[in-house]
Amino acid sequence: MAECRSALNRFSDNLAAAEGGVRGAAALDRSLSCHIKDLDITFTGRLADGRISVRDTVEGPPREKAEIRLAMTGDDLVALVDGDLNFAKAWASGRVRLEAGFRDLLKLRSLL
Repeated sequence: MAECRSALNRFSDNLAAAEGGVRGAAALDRSLSCHIKDLDITFTGRLADGRISVRDTVEGPPREKAEIRLAMTGDDLVALVDGDLNFAKAWASGRVRLEAGFRDLLKLRSLL
């Protein structure tokens, strides 16, 4: 669980340091959840001002429907943040699930 939390913090740092289109996509202000399937925990928080702030960790799937929802294994989260797993390929193969409103998906596509 600590390794996943650390990966989310590193991802937040990467978003904050991004420029151009990635920075624009990360500038959304949305609730966010990341369900770690193999640990059956969910990190909840907010994507705002180009950063992810994790506010809580709950057991099981998310209790409330966040505006941006991610689901994956802990190993896949770490691999994504470390650059060892391509997000678009992982999403296309079903290893990573991303759910959001249509407009948010359009904005988030530049992160892929």
